[in-house]
Amino acid sequence: MTDEVSREPARDPQDLERLLISRQWVGDVDGMAALFEPHAVLDSGEGRWTLGREAIRAFFADITATGRKFQSGSQRPAVISGDLALTSTRLPDGSVTVEVARRQGDGTWLWVIDRFSIA
Repeated sequence: MTDEVSREPARDPQDLERLLISRQWVGDVDGMAALFEPHAVLDSGEGRWTLGREAIRAFFADITATGRKFQSGSQRPAVISGDLALTSTRLPDGSVTVEVARRQGDGTWLWVIDRFSIA
């Protein structure tokens, strides 16, 4: 995917979820991984953690290959402190995600920690 719209940067931490979902729906796994810092950590479920952008890319490639599509939920306003932001979303199934994003040197945001479900 080289479409500039699908690869727009997250200029606000609230953009990350929308970008992740839109990229997943078109199969842009590289674009999904690009929303994470190189050494980010992702909760892969059942007590497993996926470490690093390349491993996160492989994780999303596996999910995308199944045909499963991420759904939008009710996103809560980000809590921002300096260059860190806490984001969370209640998904349609009632589960709640929580993520930590960090502002990059160019002012864009990337996730550092992504936990799929806390409730």
